[in-house]
Amino acid sequence: MKKELTLLRHAMKERGMDIYYMTMNDDHQSDRISPYYKEIMFISGFTGSAGSLVITEEEAWLWTDGRNFVQAERELSGSGIGLMRMGRPETPDIFDYMADKLKKGGCIGFNGRTVSYTDYIRLRGLAESTEAVLAANDDLPDLFWEQRPKRELTPCFILEDKYTGMSASKKLAQLRDDMKSLRAEAHIICAVDDIAWLLNLRARDVASNPVFMAFMLIEKDRARLYTDEAHLTAKVREHLKAAGVEADTCEEDFYRDISKLKCSSILIESAMVNAAVGAALPKDIKIIDQLMPTTLRKCVKNEVERKNLKKAHIKDGIAMMRFMHWFLDNVDKGDLTEWKCLEKLHELRTQQEGFLCDSFTTISAYGENAAMCHYHPSKDHDVPIKPRGLYLVDSGGHYFEGTTDITRTWACGETTGDERESYTLSVIACLRLSDARFLEGTGGACLDYIAREPFWKRGLNFEHGTGHGVGYMLNVHERPVGIRYKAVPERMDQYPFKEGMYVSDEPGVYIAGSHGTRTENLLMCMNDIKNEYGQFCHFEIYTLCPIDKRPLDTSLMDEHDIALLDSYHRMVYERLSPYLSGEELSWLEKMCAPVGA
Repeated sequence: MKKELTLLRHAMKERGMDIYYMTMNDDHQSDRISPYYKEIMFISGFTGSAGSLVITEEEAWLWTDGRNFVQAERELSGSGIGLMRMGRPETPDIFDYMADKLKKGGCIGFNGRTVSYTDYIRLRGLAESTEAVLAANDDLPDLFWEQRPKRELTPCFILEDKYTGMSASKKLAQLRDDMKSLRAEAHIICAVDDIAWLLNLRARDVASNPVFMAFMLIEKDRARLYTDEAHLTAKVREHLKAAGVEADTCEEDFYRDISKLKCSSILIESAMVNAAVGAALPKDIKIIDQLMPTTLRKCVKNEVERKNLKKAHIKDGIAMMRFMHWFLDNVDKGDLTEWKCLEKLHELRTQQEGFLCDSFTTISAYGENAAMCHYHPSKDHDVPIKPRGLYLVDSGGHYFEGTTDITRTWACGETTGDERESYTLSVIACLRLSDARFLEGTGGACLDYIAREPFWKRGLNFEHGTGHGVGYMLNVHERPVGIRYKAVPERMDQYPFKEGMYVSDEPGVYIAGSHGTRTENLLMCMNDIKNEYGQFCHFEIYTLCPIDKRPLDTSLMDEHDIALLDSYHRMVYERLSPYLSGEELSWLEKMCAPVGA
């Protein structure tokens, strides 16, 4: 058992807590968090991308989703913490589990600044039904986390209108129109990506997410940004003033100000504000709880953003093409490693003008490591890549022209029949989804079947969503749109599709102890024909990088699958070839040649 778990239980006992509830969130309910907030990793050793932890005197369980099952099983081994596989029939809801364990008159502890208001409402109901007490202000790991990382605070920079397509003042005017239509006199925004989008500001407070820690309170005639002084350069202050935004550099002023609001109604999204925010609001204010208007508006990319994104994908495509060329030229020499490949790809991206940083931690995975969907290599425990089997690389970049996310799987040499089948199915599924035509308003659950059908016919599945929304030089995972066959409430990504929504398309196969394969392109939803049945839409593929034809089992592909692959490769060649010459151009032409040529 990890000593940190023992120390946590001691702290619980001292405070009379029967249950302690932990989430993988920060004060802003962010998709990705800084090291300061990685308390679940500190307590459990689990380094995955999502999870919640419940500790009692006798038991400890981590709830996580299918992306992390293999990884969590490895990392929790010997920790004294069990694994709850979310989405499985045998796995209880986390709140039902706590209800079963909570004694009458007991106590549930949690940190109210990292637990959402939605969760707080459920915890409050649980406490009321059992006459229990909620201890909402206890950050127990902080009591004994001696080497806790510091919060990162970085200066903001302005993303110019030539990149955003709209000024911050106009975005604020639109937001106030949205508030008026919802009859909300005030609005609270805690989500840092929404604030960054609204104000056309970016920073580097969270690795791979160009955001800054802040809160906003918007009223009819006043808008206030609460953030640290470190974010506010003189130029940024001028930018905010021009947009009609006041800056307050004390976070506690935010909680004080919202507790003294005099308005009759306020717009919040309960899942995207923390419990402390909900608890601070005056009891007589009517809460309008729904999707934040900024979340939907930033999800729909405008024409300027779409044009810029195409430029970003040319840059990223050149970097990926050069990385693929380098990899295939060197893999049979036997001196490549997962970490060496990660560093090489980053180096090639940095050579592209306008590159800011990676859009997430690169997944560079060989062989059985690729069966862990969110595996990350380690420099200290590097893994050699042998001239056989499959190598998977999932990576992306933030450019001033937008954000990219791409996965490719390449043959390192000889492959088995199972590896070729897995690989071919992921390619087929990716291409078929990108070829969809559908009515505007179709949801991701409907579209998901297009990608899963080749797997399900063979009794296979992949335990992650097929696609997620992608931000514009913002979070690589962006609500409220996604593609998955069943609703996962905590993902908040089931909004219907419309033109301008920018999503990933990334089916895969993961065989524990053997191999993993995934093929991913980014797609833009665009209007298609319009007739008496309504507005039809289609996807335009933005990602530009050859798909390895060598490990394909073409007997699994029908004529249309092959035509889709050939068409994609023609587009890749047409868009990238003007920027290449000599041997690089010849290599790209070979990689983009028709199947069987």
